[in-house]
Amino acid sequence: MGMQNLNAAMVLVSLVLATACGASDAKSGQHAAPKNFTEQVTLGGELYGEYCSSCHGKGGEGTPDAPAVVGASALSLDPPSGAKVRKTQFVTVADVANFVVHNMPGDAPGSLSEEEYFAILAFDLHANGIDLEKKLDGALAASLTIPR
Repeated sequence: MGMQNLNAAMVLVSLVLATACGASDAKSGQHAAPKNFTEQVTLGGELYGEYCSSCHGKGGEGTPDAPAVVGASALSLDPPSGAKVRKTQFVTVADVANFVVHNMPGDAPGSLSEEEYFAILAFDLHANGIDLEKKLDGALAASLTIPR
């Protein structure tokens, strides 16, 4: 699958999953840096369970407190109706990453390391059927547009 052909739902879901909801002291760098996308997905799954699932649901299905990040209900590129924090569209995966770093976890924005945010985003992409050939980072995220 070409990276430029990522479908909107998958990309949006990956960003939202990265929005981890729980409190965190994670900037400690206690995790080994993943070497590739597969390792990012593994780490991201652990981090999602620790920091995101309490708000976004164990399977990313969403809860009354946070929108779904996996599945059909996460298809819109626009902010969810009634969104309290997100007010803009996402054009690239980097837009999603930027939003997440500045706004998530909801009670401790910016508290995860860059490596951890990208691992959660990789996990979310994978959960929506997108596997990348390279490790996800800021440069790659900026090159991945969200199709309309």
